[in-house]
Amino acid sequence: MGRIRNILVFVLVFVCSASAQQKPSGPFKCIVTNTEYNVFMRLNLYEETIPIPGQEILGNTFGYLKKSTDSRVWIVTGVTISKDGKKADLEMINDYGSEDLNAELILNSDSTYLLRQLSGSTIKIAGKNKWIKLPKELKFINSRK
Repeated sequence: MGRIRNILVFVLVFVCSASAQQKPSGPFKCIVTNTEYNVFMRLNLYEETIPIPGQEILGNTFGYLKKSTDSRVWIVTGVTISKDGKKADLEMINDYGSEDLNAELILNSDSTYLLRQLSGSTIKIAGKNKWIKLPKELKFINSRK
């Protein structure tokens, strides 16, 4: 009887530890890129696990948008994912805290993503000694699957 109990305890511990180690996964845990503007988004919209490079003091976030050649970022601070799992409403703020916006990120049927800025500030990135406003709608492709 003691041996069976030990086996059951072992199986229970194994199952519990395996389920505790599983991380949420889905279409909004990814890195997506837009080559035209040389920007990318590193995302995990299911839980705050993404540190900002060079700004780790801010802690983990849902992700960020960044130009590949610049250290400034737009941080995803809030997320609501639709019931069908194909759209996420985002709250974003720049790393200075001076501008914020609401946007939506949509997973298209062709596996591309559309970032649509809805309200608030316009996302700007540095380029050629001036600020460049990103279009209100910007298409991204998944660069890591």
